[in-house]
Amino acid sequence: GGTITLAGSIGGSATTSTWSAPSGSFSNANSLTSTYTPSIASGSVTLTLTTNDPDGAGPCSAGTSTVIITVNALPTTPTITAGGSTTFCTGGSVVLTSSAGTSYLWSTGATTSSINVSTTGSYTVQVTNAQGCQSAASAAIAVTVNPLPVTPTITASGPTTFCSGGNVTLTSSAGSSYLWSTGATTASINVTASGSYSVIVTNAFGCQSAASVSTVVTVNPLPAAFVIANTTIFRGGSINIGGAAVAGNTYSWTSLPAGFTSSIAN
Repeated sequence: GGTITLAGSIGGSATTSTWSAPSGSFSNANSLTSTYTPSIASGSVTLTLTTNDPDGAGPCSAGTSTVIITVNALPTTPTITAGGSTTFCTGGSVVLTSSAGTSYLWSTGATTSSINVSTTGSYTVQVTNAQGCQSAASAAIAVTVNPLPVTPTITASGPTTFCSGGNVTLTSSAGSSYLWSTGATTASINVTASGSYSVIVTNAFGCQSAASVSTVVTVNPLPAAFVIANTTIFRGGSINIGGAAVAGNTYSWTSLPAGFTSSIAN
């Protein structure tokens, strides 16, 4: 694919000259300064410069001079091997490796045999051999980096602090799929136990978000009720019932059938 510039000279009474070769072409074979383009892929070729015969049938004759040029072969067009999938999520990467050469030039400007790629793009490489000849560019390899989903948020359907027996529904913001800290994979979960709850969402590219900020749920226990033994009293009589009070608790007495009265209801 290369060319060579020739600069010949003639002396004596010769006035014209002609370049010739068994193969290839000259930009102007009748000019002392000409550009030669070889047609062989590699090997040697002899170029001849021949002058005219200045005196025809006289004692002078045409002069010739030769030069041998060597055509070095181009390297084979390189191939690129990917060290993993060329489609991945933000934060990932793939190593691209060229087939063998003496030196390398990637489309990124890198000059190593391998490059680590973490951005979307089309990547090629050229190699140079020991003779300094550079190959054609490799076939391009496309790398696609897909975005991560936005970190999800959790919405509670009601208070996140309640008494035992209650519940709250926690709902994630939109995603293609869901993974809660409980292992649930639905968009919403019904929570009845104390704990810290978070969710991760996956988008249409299969990329997973960071975990949401945790929502803390507090389930308070119900107080223990007094156990009162059955007691018989006379009409108009009274009886002391109850137990030791617990600080912070309030109490409400009822009776079946109605008609219970208490001097200390709480």
